[in-house]
Amino acid sequence: MYVPKESQPKQGGGAAGGKARDGEKGGKRKIVAQNKKARHDYAIIDTYEAGIVLSGTEVKSLREGRTSLTDGFVQIDGGEAWLHNAHIPEYHQGTWTNHSVRRKRKLLLHREEIDKLEAKTQETGHTIVPLALYFSNGRAKAEIALARGKKEYDKRQTLREKQDRRESDRAIAAAKRKQRGE
Repeated sequence: MYVPKESQPKQGGGAAGGKARDGEKGGKRKIVAQNKKARHDYAIIDTYEAGIVLSGTEVKSLREGRTSLTDGFVQIDGGEAWLHNAHIPEYHQGTWTNHSVRRKRKLLLHREEIDKLEAKTQETGHTIVPLALYFSNGRAKAEIALARGKKEYDKRQTLREKQDRRESDRAIAAAKRKQRGE
């Protein structure tokens, strides 16, 4: 019996397959480092995925998972995006060919994305911050964001909203438990 392709179940990538979905592409995404401070200090306007040009020892060090993005920022120089101050420690089994820890690293973006980011950063208060470093299908990627700095009262308001949401979720869960008779 013939079954049209639209009605056939889709294969792979779902929860049953055990793979985590990666946005549009559906590949595995192994997060190496996150910049949680950036989400606290900045209002995220738009996010981008960029490839990173790395040396061999940097990739091996990233796979060990000992990296930090807290002081990192992205700057556009000469039509190219560069990641500054991202701390990727030396590979402990490396030799004299080891990389420098805080060197600037080139980010791989499309020309339209670079032009758009460059135009937006010319506006007052906008910056580009790294949010995460991860491996997607075996390739090192960086999630960067166009962001605007938050004022102190904005940060307090965000924390207050987060706390209120958490308290309401707890109250709802307690009510459901009580209703079930636990």
